[in-house]
Amino acid sequence: MAANNKRVFYVKYLASPVFADILNRRADVQLTRLENESPDAEAEPVLAQAHAYQIGASRDEIAPKYFGTAELLKKTPNLVVMSTNGSGYDTLDLADCTAAGVLAVNQAGRNKEAVAEHVMAMMLTLSKRIVETNHFMRRQSDIPRNDYKGHDLTGRTIGIVGLGHVGGRVAELCRGLFRMRVLAFDPLLTAEQIRGKGAEKVELDDLLREADYVSINCPLIASTRKMIGAREYALMKPTAYFITTARGFIHDEMALADALKAGKLAGAGLDVWEKEPPPKDHPLLQFDNVIVSPHTAGVTHESRDNIARIAAEQMLDILDGKKPERILNPEVWPAYCDRFERIMGFRPLG
Repeated sequence: MAANNKRVFYVKYLASPVFADILNRRADVQLTRLENESPDAEAEPVLAQAHAYQIGASRDEIAPKYFGTAELLKKTPNLVVMSTNGSGYDTLDLADCTAAGVLAVNQAGRNKEAVAEHVMAMMLTLSKRIVETNHFMRRQSDIPRNDYKGHDLTGRTIGIVGLGHVGGRVAELCRGLFRMRVLAFDPLLTAEQIRGKGAEKVELDDLLREADYVSINCPLIASTRKMIGAREYALMKPTAYFITTARGFIHDEMALADALKAGKLAGAGLDVWEKEPPPKDHPLLQFDNVIVSPHTAGVTHESRDNIARIAAEQMLDILDGKKPERILNPEVWPAYCDRFERIMGFRPLG
């Protein structure tokens, strides 16, 4: 017999109220909010009964006890799906979800316009040295204009690490708007697939050596953790800019500060951090040729509403027994179907 009340919970926040608006239209769905500080007596019954968890995508906004790991999964015996608020999924452990027979999904691509535009904004701001001149003019008079010559983007080379939804859109904008040469490193794509996105497939070292701008747009997984460190910065041109809107821990922050201090890079644009937001005395915040934002590349009104709508629709499809498009652990499907049928009372389609 099918579950009459499909229970969904989240912790602290949603991408947008749109998510709750859509779920609350369904009489058979109950949405519950927990706080990081919710007492165990309040939280444990919610966890024990939950069928779905809409999990935040930022590590520093939800308490570690609510990360999607084996520890939490022991407390959620009826959980069938864990869905992230965005495309990133480093707040959950895919292996733990798979071992528990829990489906993991994200909203990949639904904030690509916002993040790609943020990359372009950082490229333009760095190239035109807008932040540097802004700081000078607010502190001093008689700015020596010729000391702040910038660069045109037109005809230069961008290297994109990770040519997925965001990276592909960055490639399209760079090629179309500024006739840039686009290099891409993405071991998951063939040379033909990368050509189809208007880029040249290269190895990472070659990309770093040739690019005037290096944009990191890959997920944080085991193979990308600390992928960019002192060795990689040393390969880049001293006139090149490093930009990341991906995830903290992919690049080595202290090694980047050392490279900038030594004049081995022209500057950097950083939206993601190991600690978010970073402390005010962080070494990378001391450089005028570094522009920063607090993991807000994808935080626009349009992208948040879009993510929330897609997340809600996908969540309802899953709870209704449909197979979703954005499965992060497809190998779990047979075990998931068995668990879903046992818990929900009917078997998923697909």
